[in-house]
Amino acid sequence: MVFLQTHSITINIKPFFTSSSSASPLVHHPKRFSSATTTIRATTTKMENTGIEGSNVNDNKRKIFVAGATGSTGKRIVEQLLAKGFAVKAGVRAVDKAKTTFTDNPLLQIVKADVTEGSAKLAEAIGNDAEAVICATGFRPSLDLFTPWKVDNFGTVNLVDACKKSNVNRFILISSILVNGAAMGQIFNPAYLFLNVFGLTLIAKLQAENYIRKSGINYTIIRPGGLKNDPPSGNLVMEPEDTLSTGSISRDLVAEVAVEALGHPESSYKVVEIVSRLEAPKRSFEDLFGSIKQCQV
Repeated sequence: MVFLQTHSITINIKPFFTSSSSASPLVHHPKRFSSATTTIRATTTKMENTGIEGSNVNDNKRKIFVAGATGSTGKRIVEQLLAKGFAVKAGVRAVDKAKTTFTDNPLLQIVKADVTEGSAKLAEAIGNDAEAVICATGFRPSLDLFTPWKVDNFGTVNLVDACKKSNVNRFILISSILVNGAAMGQIFNPAYLFLNVFGLTLIAKLQAENYIRKSGINYTIIRPGGLKNDPPSGNLVMEPEDTLSTGSISRDLVAEVAVEALGHPESSYKVVEIVSRLEAPKRSFEDLFGSIKQCQV
């Protein structure tokens, strides 16, 4: 038995996923980015009218903006980026929460960023020094059934528009399998039905994906299966869009795919669906991304 998780929602659905018990995490060693050794003195700063709080970041590092950085998947993305030596701007709604979520790191800035507040404020948070944006946002259950559209649709659109204002031309989105379930003949899939009860969540995500694909920005859309908080088990399976309707994957592995997409040009202008399977062969990210065709608008 595994659990389908869409950010803060946990659904116990047997038909949707196949379970696995062994733990043999996918390990990949990408090229490391080297730079001169620099001693950085962490000094906390606050920039007026920007909402930015954090330590001074080494401008020589590749800087990535992560939206939804305190979420279950976003936090893992931030941690993996920092582990690989990237400078990170962690875009969050609650700065105080973020301060307790992350340990002090001279390469980390905490940036107040609410995707529902429009592209102008987001562009200010992203700034003019980010190389790419990774979107790992997701709505939280509420009585307002319009919330998924505010976050997963309009919020993502705002973030894409903010990228244009900030001259950022690389965008990576964490979406979900089954967003196009109706076209796949999966309208009676329990997960498709359940998630769309919450304000048509998957449809909201699909509309945002379509906006990204027409925006002209260099994108990678990652559609994971059911999200697990457990360590990775099995090897990564990557398929083209509208292929997978079952399966699960560790959030750690989803984060790894997002980070690896930054360093693999084979991932550009593609929608990839990912799960992990015990019986799957181990493949390089170059091979996995290279096996997926680029999307047509």
